[in-house]
Amino acid sequence: MSTTNHSAITLAITGASGAPYALKLLQELTNHYQKVYLMLSSAARVVLATECGVQVNKSPSVIERELAEQLSIDAGAIEAFSSDNWMSPVASGSSAPKQMIVCPCSTGTLSAIAHGASDNLIERAADVVMKERGQLILVPRETPFNTIHLENMTRLSQMGVTIMPASPGFYNEPKSIDDLVDFMVARILDHLNLEHSLGHRWGYSGN
Repeated sequence: MSTTNHSAITLAITGASGAPYALKLLQELTNHYQKVYLMLSSAARVVLATECGVQVNKSPSVIERELAEQLSIDAGAIEAFSSDNWMSPVASGSSAPKQMIVCPCSTGTLSAIAHGASDNLIERAADVVMKERGQLILVPRETPFNTIHLENMTRLSQMGVTIMPASPGFYNEPKSIDDLVDFMVARILDHLNLEHSLGHRWGYSGN
């Protein structure tokens, strides 16, 4: 797996439950990339406050500073964009990173991406990655899935998108919520081909 410090990756956080996954993933990505292009939906800010007690301002510059302080990471490693910033790098195939993650991904966002809505920057950024034949990972957190959800996921999977539901395993005998979060983030990092030390793998004790 790669240990190289890559240039940039896009991370979008939407309003599905699962904010702890997003925050841990953001921390990890800043260890591997020079820049994490970050977008938060309005619902994501509500979920971050509800599930993690993290209050996030609407201003991109404030988002960068607040998350950097609360996660103890370098603010310079994050570049946040508002949902209508169509001049941002992620809005164009000529400058957008080839990798993007939506974590957690609401079923509404998943549907919009599946049907090419591009009504906001998150949807447009995902569309760009798909059209440029890049790597798009969606982490839905919903249960149960209805037929529309499943059809949208099938549609995206057939287009090369990785659908990775937030379904942590228990074979590593998790002792805390952090262990469950680490499991999912580790799987995402695996698919990005990034080295990490978040728990041991199946068949290995980790000792």
